[in-house]
Amino acid sequence: MSGGDIAGLIAAGVFALLVLILAVPILKLGRVFDEVRTSIRAISDGATPLMDEVTATVSTTNQQLKKVDGISSNVSDASANISALSSLVAATVGSPLIKVAAFSYGVRSALSARKKPATGRRSR
Repeated sequence: MSGGDIAGLIAAGVFALLVLILAVPILKLGRVFDEVRTSIRAISDGATPLMDEVTATVSTTNQQLKKVDGISSNVSDASANISALSSLVAATVGSPLIKVAAFSYGVRSALSARKKPATGRRSR
């Protein structure tokens, strides 16, 4: 064997050792990628039912909001009707009550003036 053959064997041994040293991190990295893949699969399997539940919840909420919108419009209509009724009652009953109050005030004033003796008239 010549010196070149020995150098070639040493280089081949060093190269084989280098390949073995680099193979360990590559194998560990492969295991990490396998774990990441299984984790992502588990998350996606769990997310699908969750998204279905969220969709159902949003749908139910929309239905309830439609019902609340109907209720609020009915309450608004009832409020407008009560306001109109209040105005009608005030216009119908209020005006005669004001007239009756004014008339009764006039009658009371006239009766109280009649009951008081006139001090200026008797002095003649």
